[in-house]
Amino acid sequence: MSRTVDRAATLRAPEANRSNALHAGAWWLWALGLAVAASRTTNPLLLGLLVGVAGYVVAARRTDAPWARSYGAFIKLGLAVIVIRLLFSVFLGSPVPGERVLVTLPEVPLPDWAAGVRIGGRVTAEQLVFALYDGAKLATLLICVGAANALASPARLLKSLPGALYEAGVAVVVAMTFAPNMVADVGRLRTARRLRGRPTGGVRAVLQIGLPVLEGALERSVAVAASMDARGYGRTAEVPRAVRHTTTALTLGGLLGVCAGSYALLAAEGAGYGLPLLGAGVAAALAGLRLGGRRSVRTRYRPDRWGVRAWLVAGSGAAVAALMIRAGAVDPTALHPGVVPLVAPELPLWPAAGALLGLLPAFVAPVPALSPAALPAQRTRTQRPKTQRTKTQRKTAS
Repeated sequence: MSRTVDRAATLRAPEANRSNALHAGAWWLWALGLAVAASRTTNPLLLGLLVGVAGYVVAARRTDAPWARSYGAFIKLGLAVIVIRLLFSVFLGSPVPGERVLVTLPEVPLPDWAAGVRIGGRVTAEQLVFALYDGAKLATLLICVGAANALASPARLLKSLPGALYEAGVAVVVAMTFAPNMVADVGRLRTARRLRGRPTGGVRAVLQIGLPVLEGALERSVAVAASMDARGYGRTAEVPRAVRHTTTALTLGGLLGVCAGSYALLAAEGAGYGLPLLGAGVAAALAGLRLGGRRSVRTRYRPDRWGVRAWLVAGSGAAVAALMIRAGAVDPTALHPGVVPLVAPELPLWPAAGALLGLLPAFVAPVPALSPAALPAQRTRTQRPKTQRTKTQRKTAS
């Protein structure tokens, strides 16, 4: 019985800390796998299942950091995309023919050179359903990206960049921290002026607040530059010319392969050659970045390690994408329900089961630790010191 309990304890996901935190790249690979799966289908049931999978994992493994609250904004952005796509279909028409006319809008006459474009006219149920499927597909892509933003720490992701991209990563970190610090300075100065009884609105107040903010930003920039120079930022090691040329060729060729492979995967008929091309491009780009890292003489403090749980998280997203691509090659009608004639979409079983593999990070990723502010407040009674006299004793003494 004790051995069974010990095995269950070892299989249970541990509490996250600095030593066992999941690699930020694993979250991005998982989310990109779900996004690739969403790009291969317009079935609203499968898209809703992918959104549900992403939402469940975010709810189970999201921390209370400020950047982890962006998932709701991506959901709102996805809903806005669907509404905009429907409005475009209503007012600008659609190439999808239809027989079920819902309403007829006044049509704006256009010149002959604008043939094929119309504003207004008939609005059919088929074109609205087609627009809904198309908008839901794009909204699901945005929500998957939002899940990666809510789960992966941007600072830890930039920290894991290869040595060849170190300078770009530092520039991004400085840019990401500059705007929040400036907003905090503005709020602090406005609060100070309000406490002193001075106005916080108007052109004069803006000028009086803007000068200290710019001065603080300049001082902060000088301090960051001094600290970077003290840490040896920008110093590179000498490498042979052949290695530099090989690095450039591998990096550019790999990036071109990644772009071409990604486009093929997102296209309707490109899964056959898109995946090998993407794999070759990623391998070439990684080799180029590996060679380019020889010029960097920096060291890393507590580097994030890619462990077994990171492989499971990234592999679950890749499995969802591979199964959805395979389903599109075997039975494309199940992933793309027809709108002419208008039929109700059906949920294909094994693509839906493949999408459920995306739930694996909710069980294998380390459980985020709650901050003290998120814990429920516990009221404790303060014991009165023995030497302190009660109010009745003081009255009696007087």
